[in-house]
Amino acid sequence: AVVSTQSTGGDKKIICCVPCAIDQDPYFRITRDVAPRLHLPKPVLLHSTFLPALQGAQTKMSSSDGVSTIEMCDTPKKIKTKINKHAFSGGKTSVEEHREHGGDTSVDVSYHYLRFFEPSDERLAQIKEQYESGVLLTGELKKLLIDNITEYVKEFQERRAMVTPDVLEKFMSRHPMDL
Repeated sequence: AVVSTQSTGGDKKIICCVPCAIDQDPYFRITRDVAPRLHLPKPVLLHSTFLPALQGAQTKMSSSDGVSTIEMCDTPKKIKTKINKHAFSGGKTSVEEHREHGGDTSVDVSYHYLRFFEPSDERLAQIKEQYESGVLLTGELKKLLIDNITEYVKEFQERRAMVTPDVLEKFMSRHPMDL
């Protein structure tokens, strides 16, 4: 994408990168075809990965379905309930079977969410190995996710609470870009 500074009195065009999910790819392809005709540079695209719905990768996350997602306004209790009740598991049908054969991280939603929210790659690899080998049970994996996401959402809510109408007005108002 190209941002123009003309609206703020400048004459520069700044190339910027807009991350988006794969579902937006057709629009960027059209933009890349049209941009040269408008004497603009082609946009750059970074595809982001979707978080799966709690019910599994084969279902669609929806804001109208209150149990398919963790929302940034959810309470710790609601997060715990949603993950424990609705997060699709790659675990086996019994503790004994899980201990013997391990869980399937390729379909386990808790593990997929931890791929986004666990800051340590080493810790994530350890969790994967323990779950797939049967050392870590599904409930324990869900507990790790609950703790991780609850902290993330809590920190977001604290930062969001600091956004006053004055801060919002300043952020949304037009102002010159120092380039």
